[in-house]
Amino acid sequence: MLVHQADFTVDLGESGYLIGFTEYDDYPDEMPYGWRCGPAGESSAVVLPTTDSGPLQLTIQIHDSQPAPEVNGAWEPAEEISLRTESESLHLAILDPGEVSDAWPEDQPPFPLETLLGQGRWVRLRLYCHADDPEPGIGDHGERHLIQLWPAPATAPVHPALSEEDRRARAEYAANTSSPMVDYTVDLPLPS
Repeated sequence: MLVHQADFTVDLGESGYLIGFTEYDDYPDEMPYGWRCGPAGESSAVVLPTTDSGPLQLTIQIHDSQPAPEVNGAWEPAEEISLRTESESLHLAILDPGEVSDAWPEDQPPFPLETLLGQGRWVRLRLYCHADDPEPGIGDHGERHLIQLWPAPATAPVHPALSEEDRRARAEYAANTSSPMVDYTVDLPLPS
Protein backbone atom coordinates (compact mmCIF):
# COMPACT_ATOMS: atom_id res chain seq x y z
CA MET A 1 0.00 0.00 0.00
CA LEU A 2 1.18 3.53 -0.78
CA VAL A 3 2.31 5.26 2.43
CA HIS A 4 3.76 8.55 1.15
CA GLN A 5 4.30 10.32 -2.17
CA ALA A 6 6.12 13.48 -3.22
CA ASP A 7 6.05 15.16 -6.64
CA PHE A 8 8.51 17.87 -7.61
CA THR A 9 10.68 19.15 -10.45
CA VAL A 10 14.45 18.77 -10.39
CA ASP A 11 16.85 20.76 -12.59
CA LEU A 12 19.32 18.18 -13.84
CA GLY A 13 23.04 18.44 -14.40
CA GLU A 14 24.94 16.77 -17.22
CA SER A 15 25.39 13.41 -15.50
CA GLY A 16 22.02 12.59 -13.93
CA TYR A 17 21.29 12.23 -10.25
CA LEU A 18 21.96 10.14 -7.15
CA ILE A 19 19.28 8.86 -4.81
CA GLY A 20 19.72 6.77 -1.72
CA PHE A 21 20.22 6.37 1.99
CA THR A 22 23.62 7.96 2.38
CA GLU A 23 25.01 11.40 1.68
CA TYR A 24 27.18 11.09 -1.38
CA ASP A 25 29.92 13.62 -2.04
CA ASP A 26 31.67 12.17 -5.09
CA TYR A 27 30.99 10.66 -8.49
CA PRO A 28 30.23 6.91 -8.49
CA ASP A 29 32.99 4.48 -9.46
CA GLU A 30 30.80 3.08 -12.24
CA MET A 31 28.16 4.61 -14.50
CA PRO A 32 25.29 2.33 -15.55
CA TYR A 33 25.52 3.03 -19.29
CA GLY A 34 22.88 0.94 -21.06
CA TRP A 35 20.63 1.07 -18.02
CA ARG A 36 18.66 3.89 -16.45
CA CYS A 37 19.96 3.19 -12.93
CA GLY A 38 22.72 1.34 -11.20
CA PRO A 39 24.41 1.15 -7.83
CA ALA A 40 26.61 4.04 -6.76
CA GLY A 41 27.49 2.03 -3.69
CA GLU A 42 25.52 -0.28 -1.45
CA SER A 43 23.23 2.52 -0.24
CA SER A 44 22.64 4.75 -3.27
CA ALA A 45 21.82 4.59 -6.96
CA VAL A 46 22.90 6.73 -9.89
CA VAL A 47 20.14 7.49 -12.43
CA LEU A 48 20.90 8.46 -16.03
CA PRO A 49 18.05 10.46 -17.60
CA THR A 50 17.47 11.35 -21.24
CA THR A 51 17.53 15.05 -20.38
CA ASP A 52 20.94 16.68 -20.20
CA SER A 53 20.76 19.93 -18.18
CA GLY A 54 17.03 20.50 -18.02
CA PRO A 55 13.91 19.87 -15.92
CA LEU A 56 12.75 16.44 -14.76
CA GLN A 57 9.41 15.73 -13.07
CA LEU A 58 10.17 13.32 -10.23
CA THR A 59 7.66 11.30 -8.22
CA ILE A 60 8.94 9.34 -5.23
CA GLN A 61 6.66 6.84 -3.50
CA ILE A 62 7.12 4.93 -0.25
CA HIS A 63 5.18 1.64 -0.02
CA ASP A 64 4.83 -0.76 2.89
CA SER A 65 5.15 -3.76 0.52
CA GLN A 66 5.94 -4.41 -3.14
CA PRO A 67 3.57 -2.34 -5.31
CA ALA A 68 1.86 -3.79 -8.37
CA PRO A 69 3.69 -3.03 -11.65
CA GLU A 70 2.61 0.02 -13.64
CA VAL A 71 0.93 -1.44 -16.74
CA ASN A 72 -0.56 1.61 -18.46
CA GLY A 73 2.10 1.67 -21.21
CA ALA A 74 3.23 5.23 -20.45
CA TRP A 75 6.58 4.03 -19.04
CA GLU A 76 9.73 2.38 -20.35
CA PRO A 77 10.30 -1.09 -18.82
CA ALA A 78 11.03 -0.79 -15.10
CA GLU A 79 14.44 -1.39 -13.56
CA GLU A 80 15.03 -2.48 -9.96
CA ILE A 81 17.92 -2.57 -7.52
CA SER A 82 18.31 -3.19 -3.78
CA LEU A 83 19.73 -0.49 -1.49
CA ARG A 84 21.03 -0.81 2.06
CA THR A 85 19.75 1.87 4.42
CA GLU A 86 22.70 3.56 6.12
CA SER A 87 20.83 6.63 7.31
CA GLU A 88 17.33 7.47 8.40
CA SER A 89 16.73 9.89 5.55
CA LEU A 90 16.47 9.75 1.78
CA HIS A 91 19.04 11.85 -0.08
CA LEU A 92 18.85 13.28 -3.60
CA ALA A 93 21.81 14.90 -5.38
CA ILE A 94 22.50 16.25 -8.87
CA LEU A 95 25.69 15.30 -10.72
CA ASP A 96 27.36 18.13 -12.60
CA PRO A 97 30.90 17.98 -13.97
CA GLY A 98 33.17 18.15 -10.96
CA GLU A 99 30.29 18.76 -8.53
CA VAL A 100 27.67 16.82 -6.59
CA SER A 101 25.00 19.12 -5.15
CA ASP A 102 22.02 18.49 -2.86
CA ALA A 103 18.75 18.57 -4.81
CA TRP A 104 16.04 17.89 -2.23
CA PRO A 105 13.55 20.79 -2.59
CA GLU A 106 13.52 23.18 0.36
CA ASP A 107 9.71 23.22 0.38
CA GLN A 108 9.51 19.40 0.54
CA PRO A 109 9.74 17.96 4.07
CA PRO A 110 11.92 14.89 4.63
CA PHE A 111 10.20 11.58 3.94
CA PRO A 112 8.76 9.60 6.83
CA LEU A 113 10.83 6.42 6.45
CA GLU A 114 9.60 4.40 9.45
CA THR A 115 7.78 2.03 7.04
CA LEU A 116 11.03 1.24 5.24
CA LEU A 117 13.45 1.21 8.16
CA GLY A 118 11.38 -0.71 10.67
CA GLN A 119 11.53 -4.02 8.79
CA GLY A 120 15.23 -4.45 8.09
CA ARG A 121 18.14 -2.67 6.48
CA TRP A 122 17.33 -3.34 2.80
CA VAL A 123 14.97 -1.44 0.48
CA ARG A 124 13.97 -2.22 -3.08
CA LEU A 125 14.03 0.66 -5.59
CA ARG A 126 11.95 0.41 -8.78
CA LEU A 127 12.48 3.09 -11.43
CA TYR A 128 10.07 3.97 -14.24
CA CYS A 129 11.06 6.54 -16.88
CA HIS A 130 9.32 8.40 -19.69
CA ALA A 131 10.48 11.19 -22.02
CA ASP A 132 8.27 12.84 -24.64
CA ASP A 133 11.43 13.38 -26.72
CA PRO A 134 13.59 10.24 -26.31
CA GLU A 135 16.66 11.74 -28.01
CA PRO A 136 19.27 12.77 -25.42
CA GLY A 137 19.92 16.49 -25.22
CA ILE A 138 19.75 19.78 -23.38
CA GLY A 139 16.46 21.38 -22.35
CA ASP A 140 12.96 20.18 -21.57
CA HIS A 141 12.30 16.70 -22.97
CA GLY A 142 9.04 16.22 -21.07
CA GLU A 143 10.87 13.70 -18.91
CA ARG A 144 9.38 12.19 -15.79
CA HIS A 145 10.55 9.46 -13.42
CA LEU A 146 8.61 7.40 -10.89
CA ILE A 147 10.68 5.91 -8.07
CA GLN A 148 8.98 3.37 -5.83
CA LEU A 149 10.64 2.23 -2.59
CA TRP A 150 9.55 -0.60 -0.28
CA PRO A 151 11.14 -2.83 2.37
CA ALA A 152 12.51 -6.04 0.86
CA PRO A 153 15.52 -8.33 1.27
CA ALA A 154 18.43 -7.73 -1.09
CA THR A 155 17.82 -9.51 -4.40
CA ALA A 156 19.36 -9.47 -7.87
CA PRO A 157 18.86 -6.31 -9.95
CA VAL A 158 16.47 -6.13 -12.90
CA HIS A 159 17.94 -4.39 -15.98
CA PRO A 160 17.88 -4.71 -19.79
CA ALA A 161 20.71 -6.56 -21.53
CA LEU A 162 23.85 -4.51 -22.30
CA SER A 163 25.09 -3.81 -25.82
CA GLU A 164 28.77 -3.80 -26.81
CA GLU A 165 28.60 0.00 -27.07
CA ASP A 166 27.36 0.17 -23.46
CA ARG A 167 30.22 -2.11 -22.34
CA ARG A 168 32.75 0.12 -24.11
CA ALA A 169 31.28 3.28 -22.52
CA ARG A 170 31.47 1.64 -19.08
CA ALA A 171 35.08 0.58 -19.63
CA GLU A 172 36.04 4.07 -20.83
CA TYR A 173 34.41 5.68 -17.79
CA ALA A 174 36.19 3.24 -15.45
CA ALA A 175 39.54 3.94 -17.15
CA ASN A 176 39.01 7.70 -16.89
CA THR A 177 38.07 7.59 -13.21
CA SER A 178 40.90 5.25 -12.24
CA SER A 179 43.62 7.35 -13.90
CA PRO A 180 45.65 9.42 -11.46
CA MET A 181 44.88 13.12 -11.39
CA VAL A 182 47.44 15.27 -13.18
CA ASP A 183 48.99 17.80 -10.81
CA TYR A 184 49.11 21.19 -12.48
CA THR A 185 50.27 23.13 -9.43
CA VAL A 186 53.46 25.15 -9.64
CA ASP A 187 55.63 26.32 -6.73
CA LEU A 188 56.61 29.93 -7.19
CA PRO A 189 59.35 31.56 -5.12
CA LEU A 190 58.23 34.29 -2.74
CA PRO A 191 59.73 37.72 -3.45
CA SER A 192 62.37 38.69 -0.88
